[in-house]
Amino acid sequence: MAQSILSAAILLALGLLTLALLLTVMRVVRGPTIADRVVALDMLVAVAIGLIAVIAVKTGFFLYIDIAIALGLVGFLATVAFARFILSHRHRAADEGAGKPAADTVRRSNARRNRRPGRARR
Repeated sequence: MAQSILSAAILLALGLLTLALLLTVMRVVRGPTIADRVVALDMLVAVAIGLIAVIAVKTGFFLYIDIAIALGLVGFLATVAFARFILSHRHRAADEGAGKPAADTVRRSNARRNRRPGRARR
């Protein structure tokens, strides 16, 4: 009785995790922004860890749990690296935009520079 419940739970878990894996891959491919893709990749790692854990329970070979832990550590580090990349990319884009003065500021400074000395300003 307990074995049949465990088998049914394993099959249900494998089915749901496979569905989650497919939906997450779809989000990685379609994601409109890079932040969506990074979150989806992090979710992909979490689903893969779940699949590995369920397979470990099904086969009884619990060395897979160590592999899942290692995958979790690598996935965490990859997510942190992607987040730092996104932040540095945004700061770089903001710095490039801040380095250029607005067009009206340029016009006013050119007008001041081109004034003749001794003429009063109206």
